[in-house]
Amino acid sequence: MNKSDFLKDTIQHYDIKKNKVVGIVESMEKMAFSARDLNRAAKIYDMMLKDKDTTIILTLAGSIFSAGLKKIVHDMIENKMVDAIVSTGALMVDQDFFEALGFKHYIGSQYSDDNQLRELHIDRIYDTYIDEDELRICDDTTALIFDSLPPRAYSSRELLWHFGKYLDENGGPKVDDSIIYAAYKHNVPLFVPAFSDCSAGFGIVMHQIKNPDNHVSFDSGKDFLELTKIKLYSKETGIFMIGGGVPKNFTQDIVVAADLLQEDVPMHKYAVQITVADVRDGALSSSTLKEASSWGKVETTYEQMVYAEATLAMPLIVGYAYEKEAWKERKRKNLTSIF
Repeated sequence: MNKSDFLKDTIQHYDIKKNKVVGIVESMEKMAFSARDLNRAAKIYDMMLKDKDTTIILTLAGSIFSAGLKKIVHDMIENKMVDAIVSTGALMVDQDFFEALGFKHYIGSQYSDDNQLRELHIDRIYDTYIDEDELRICDDTTALIFDSLPPRAYSSRELLWHFGKYLDENGGPKVDDSIIYAAYKHNVPLFVPAFSDCSAGFGIVMHQIKNPDNHVSFDSGKDFLELTKIKLYSKETGIFMIGGGVPKNFTQDIVVAADLLQEDVPMHKYAVQITVADVRDGALSSSTLKEASSWGKVETTYEQMVYAEATLAMPLIVGYAYEKEAWKERKRKNLTSIF
């Protein structure tokens, strides 16, 4: 088999504008187990959108854009359903920026011969394929962007703004559904606290090898400071978390950081998390929102854990809130402008 035999059927991103789900989600209110949890989570997210004093922060982990959820986040930005995003680097660079460069993710199989895939330069993400040769172009493009910038330390938010600017100046037809580009246009700050853990990491290695004494570098402390400023700037905050990891902890920790700078900073008023992680191992990804309250991070009045895989739960929760149309009354917070 040739490479083209594997890379032929592309992943199609779910569109909340075309699929009606309110009836499904509302019927879950009278059910039990995860269905009722999902119903309550959808209502809490809708409450966030109705609360004009609340800044909504979306956190993203897991390989969800390669799985077909990219357009949901893009439409959340376009329709004022999110004010800031904290993500893993793989999602923003290896998947969103990668597709904005014109590349695709492909329907594959978890039962493939991985040795054969390696020989063909095909990378596998469970049952999804990505072309390694195209991913190398993405790596090279991040290095090109770093080479173009004045040498200094940057927050990931600053660098992702330059990624958006690059797409604005060099992009093709795939830019229109890019999260990085939508955030650039609408002043929605994007943070990737572990920015080296993606194609941008390979790009920064190439850039710094060429420029050993005078180069661009990543300032994760500045990331933390800037996101803490968003907490201080906001009257209230709500967090909508897909998966866990660094984005989850980073975003919960800004309450503590803000409280160190200014007394009586309120905890996150609203919180929803979608996860499949097992709480019993004590890890951050699986820790409950009630546990976060013991750390002074999340209030427990409007919090909900949903133990479900993201490709099942996120379309229902966001689709429900989109159809309820509370976003139409929200104003853009333009948080990029505060830095």
